[in-house]
Amino acid sequence: MELNSVILTTGSSVVFFKLVNYGVGKLPIPETAQRNVWKWKNISTSFVHSLLTGVWSVLCFCMHPQMAEDLIETYSVFSHALVSVSIGYFIYDFFDMVINQKISHSWELLFHHVVVITCFGISVLTCRYVGFAVVALLVEINSIFLHLRQVLCMASLAKSTFYRVNSMINLGTYVVFRINTLAWMTRWLVLNRDLVPLISYTIGSVGLAIMTVMNIVLFYRLMRSDFMKSSREKEARKDKEKEM
Repeated sequence: MELNSVILTTGSSVVFFKLVNYGVGKLPIPETAQRNVWKWKNISTSFVHSLLTGVWSVLCFCMHPQMAEDLIETYSVFSHALVSVSIGYFIYDFFDMVINQKISHSWELLFHHVVVITCFGISVLTCRYVGFAVVALLVEINSIFLHLRQVLCMASLAKSTFYRVNSMINLGTYVVFRINTLAWMTRWLVLNRDLVPLISYTIGSVGLAIMTVMNIVLFYRLMRSDFMKSSREKEARKDKEKEM
């Protein structure tokens, strides 16, 4: 894959997500979300990225199953393009947050984006570890429901049946496609230590460690917000009924 093709694909991705963000702003925005229009547009754009890359990553392994047997050297133009497109999104989102949000409020995500852009950048430029990068993008399957949860919260639909169903699916896919995937990637990296250069191994290990910590913290927050909170509310209602 030529460098020009990588630059063109990544650049086109940046422009595409910028247009998606612009298009979302032209659509009707819930009244409750108008207090923070930028966040609404940003989350909606992230949802589009998750939907696109989540489905795309699954298709990569369906159309080119040999890649699952060799995550280092084997790849297809289809999978290489996926990683390049995802880099474009993270570059776009990085600057969108820097420009529109205080760094003190988004430094965790900014750091996350730098790690992802670095790891994915090594992959597309060397044409190695593309399969490994596609495995990492399976996480976006969960992000579909994670971003949808945020959209529903901003639209004041957090008490709806749809929100509760999405919360359960979100938690299930979080365990399968986020925690388990990261654990599998860490195990793969350790088992294939001799096949990975020291620099790539170090960057990958540090990146996975950071992602793992961030995802454990996020998982706890989701559990506390969507499930522990509802349990506390039920107990509070029961106490009130007893008092009456």
